[in-house]
Amino acid sequence: MRELWLATNNPKKRAELERLLAPLGITLRLPHELHRAFAPVEDQPDFAGNARQKARLLAELAGGIALADDSGLCVDALGGRPGVHSARYGGEGLNDHQRLDRLLTELTDVPPGRRTAHFTCSLCVCGADGSVLAAIEATCEGTLLLAPTGEGGFGYDPIFVPAEFAGDPARTFARLDAGTKDRLSHRGKALRQLCARLPVLLRD
Repeated sequence: MRELWLATNNPKKRAELERLLAPLGITLRLPHELHRAFAPVEDQPDFAGNARQKARLLAELAGGIALADDSGLCVDALGGRPGVHSARYGGEGLNDHQRLDRLLTELTDVPPGRRTAHFTCSLCVCGADGSVLAAIEATCEGTLLLAPTGEGGFGYDPIFVPAEFAGDPARTFARLDAGTKDRLSHRGKALRQLCARLPVLLRD
């Protein structure tokens, strides 16, 4: 049976990955099944480097093929921040709401016309020996609201309006249904590219 290890401890990110990979009929395995710590250090200068580091660590620990995702929000008015530090922006002790508030505070004086940003998703698949089998990156352009809207999604989703819905503050990632978000999002775009290659990478 074909199986793939997912290198994430984030339950909401895992849910998106599982939903998008479901049509392939792959058995998905998670780090907690190893009954040992999976705590990769994300110290690379770009998303691709962090994804590679996470995928390689899990693949070697599990002795199988592993997929890792590293994603984040890049805000033009902030010179690309928070970028690779998106999940830890403001310090390790903050939760999603506190990180979002921190970002909005930094954007207080930035007018709506300059609140452009994009999400980036880098995916990496590594074999049991640590070799890179696939690396894919995709982005989603959009704008940031002055205040959060919606309860769905995670991270910075409540303030991000994808370019396809520009001018409609009711259409943040946090208010889109799963199918629409998967169609437009950085992660959805990257995974669709990867799904075309996974059956070959995982063939018995």
